[in-house]
Amino acid sequence: MTNVTLPLITLGALGDSINPCAIAVLVFLVTFLITIKKRGVKFLLIAFVYIFFVYLTYFLAGLGLLSSVQKLEIAHIVYRITAVVVILAGLVNIKDFFFSGRGFSLAIPESKKPIIKKYIQKASIPSAIVLGILVSLFELPCTGGIYLAVIGLLAEKATWTEGFLYLLYYNLIFVLPLIIIVLFSFFSLSSETINSWRKKNKRGMRLIMGISMILLGILMWVS
Repeated sequence: MTNVTLPLITLGALGDSINPCAIAVLVFLVTFLITIKKRGVKFLLIAFVYIFFVYLTYFLAGLGLLSSVQKLEIAHIVYRITAVVVILAGLVNIKDFFFSGRGFSLAIPESKKPIIKKYIQKASIPSAIVLGILVSLFELPCTGGIYLAVIGLLAEKATWTEGFLYLLYYNLIFVLPLIIIVLFSFFSLSSETINSWRKKNKRGMRLIMGISMILLGILMWVS
């Protein structure tokens, strides 16, 4: 294990954790729950079930890909390719900061948004499970670059057991902002404040995410 692995994974997880895709869906879910007055234990239960299944789906997808790359012994090739891909994806995110809505963007496909909305409006524990799984899959165009880069890094520089533990750590950081949003909304913030914050900071999150991706790609290439 090289000493560069943990800083790179931490950088990737922090950049990925502020992705506007997962945050947007959670904000819509929280806003809907507040609107229909589910603000007690059920509010927390539905929100945290959603977050848990985002975590679980992301973790299992990453673990499966890590196992495949290491088994096929193509870690070095994947490592180099993902370093380039994550730099390009970072440039797209920075483009969205300066020219939002123009050209190609990394986002949840428009065709999938009605499906997400349907499960948000169900506002139940089973729908939160489905929503967590679907959002994790649908948002891959938005966040997949960083995650793929981290998996390439682990496949190249870590054993399977080390990779397993690092993916647990990575995904905990990934869902941390979601946990913070739920707790703040439960104890103090109104749905209007939450949604206003999301809209105000959407472009800034893109910028931070883009810079993190470029730094991660460069560090992977030179390491």
